[in-house]
Amino acid sequence: MESPFIPSTDKDREEMLRAIGVEKIEELFSDIPPEVRYVKFNLPEPLSEAEILREIRQMAEMNADLDHYTCFLGAGAYNHFVPSVVKYVLSRGEFYTAYTPYQPEISQGTLQSIFEYQTMVCQLTGMEVANASHYDGATSMAEAALMAYNIHRRKRHKVIVSPAVHPEYRQVLRTYVRGMDINVVGDENPEADIQDLLGLLDQDTICFIIQNPNFFGELEPVEGLADKIHAAGAIFVVVVDPISLGLFKPPGQYGADIVVGEGQPLGNPVAFGGPYLGIFATKMEYVHRMPGRLVGETVDAEGKRGFVLTLSAREQHIRREKATSNICTNQALCALAAGVYLAVMGKEGLRKVAELCYHKAHYAAKRIGEIPGYEIINKKPFFKEFVVRCPLPPQEINRRLLQHKIIGGYDLGRDYPHLKDCMLLCVTELNTKEEIDKLAELLAEMK
Repeated sequence: MESPFIPSTDKDREEMLRAIGVEKIEELFSDIPPEVRYVKFNLPEPLSEAEILREIRQMAEMNADLDHYTCFLGAGAYNHFVPSVVKYVLSRGEFYTAYTPYQPEISQGTLQSIFEYQTMVCQLTGMEVANASHYDGATSMAEAALMAYNIHRRKRHKVIVSPAVHPEYRQVLRTYVRGMDINVVGDENPEADIQDLLGLLDQDTICFIIQNPNFFGELEPVEGLADKIHAAGAIFVVVVDPISLGLFKPPGQYGADIVVGEGQPLGNPVAFGGPYLGIFATKMEYVHRMPGRLVGETVDAEGKRGFVLTLSAREQHIRREKATSNICTNQALCALAAGVYLAVMGKEGLRKVAELCYHKAHYAAKRIGEIPGYEIINKKPFFKEFVVRCPLPPQEINRRLLQHKIIGGYDLGRDYPHLKDCMLLCVTELNTKEEIDKLAELLAEMK
C-alpha cells in the first residue's frame, strides 16, 4: 500500500504545491542565493563494494589510532583493555538495536542488563541507587547540579566547583545552568584548593563539586569534607574515575550525596570521542529527584522475577515542560559494555587493573622526574595521571613524539595559564615498561 504522505503522481505533486502556495518545486529554494545552490553534485564514478572497502581502509590508516600508536594521553578518555567478550555481547541483535524499554513484557533482557549494571555501579561507588541513561561524565555532573537545585530551592542558588574538576565538565555545567538563577563559583582562581573552596560555603550553596582523583590525577583530602558541606545544607557531588575505585575508598564511604563520572574506562573504547557513558549514583532519599531512568526488580502475577522502569515520573521522558531533567534517550548499550566489563573483571580483576595503573604511572613519573629540565609538580598522591613541567612547549614535545608514533600528554596551558609549560601524562595497564622507557629516552633528547 502506498504511503499517504508521499505524492505518487504529477497530479498529487501539483495539489501539494498549490496547498502551500507555490507553482514549482524550485520556488521552495528561492531564499537561497543562486550562486550557492548545488546545481548538481560532482560525485565520483560508482565503485564495487570491494573497492569502497579498500578506499575506506586506506582513509582509516591515516588516523593515529591506538592500534598503531603508543598513548600517554588521558584527560578524561582512557586507553584500557577491553575483554573480547564485551564486544561479543554488545553485537547481539537483541541488545544492539534496543531502544528505551518502556514495555517490560518484551524488554526483560535489556531491563535486566540495566539492573545488573546499576547494581555493580552502586557496589563500586558505595551509593544506594544508580541509573543508566546519561550521555557522558560531563552531562552527569551538570545533571547532578540541577538535581541539587531541585532538592534545595532557595532564594539564591550557588554551585561551588573546584578548578581541579575537568575543564570541559565545568564548561558543560555552565551551559546547562545558563538562564537559570544558579551562580557557579569556585574555579575563578585556577590554583584554588579545597580549603579555599570551603571558605565560599554559605546558606545559598546548593552543591559542592570536586573530582577525586582530580583532573591532575591527584587524590583530594576528603576526610571530614562531607560534614562541612552538609553543615551548610549543601549536596556533596564527587566526580570519579571508576577504575580508581578498584583501589581507593568509594565516595559513599566519605559522605558523598551524588557520585558521577565517565564510564568509558569500563569496557568502552576511546573511539575518537564517543559514544560514552555517564555514571550517576545517589542516596535512596533522593531517588525521586534523580534524572534519567531507573530499572527495578519485582515479581509478575505468577510470582516470577521481573524488571521494570520505576520510581521516575513519566514526564521525565515525554512531558518535557514539566521534567526536572533533559535526559531522555537510552544509553544502555554503553552501560551494557560497562556491566559486562565489571562482571568479567570482578573485584580482584578491577583491583589488579587499578594497581597496574598506579605502579606504572609512578614508575613513569620517577623516570621522567630524573631527566634534567623536567619536573613532576604533583604535591598530592596521584593515581594514573601526573603533571610534568617541561623545558619546551608541550605542543612541540607532542609534535616530536608523534614522529615516533607516540601520542603525548595533554597541554595544560590550554586551560590553566599558570601551567602553560606543563603537560598531563597518563599511564594505564596497557603501557609497557618498554614504552615508558622509550618515552623517557625521547624526552631526555628534547631540551
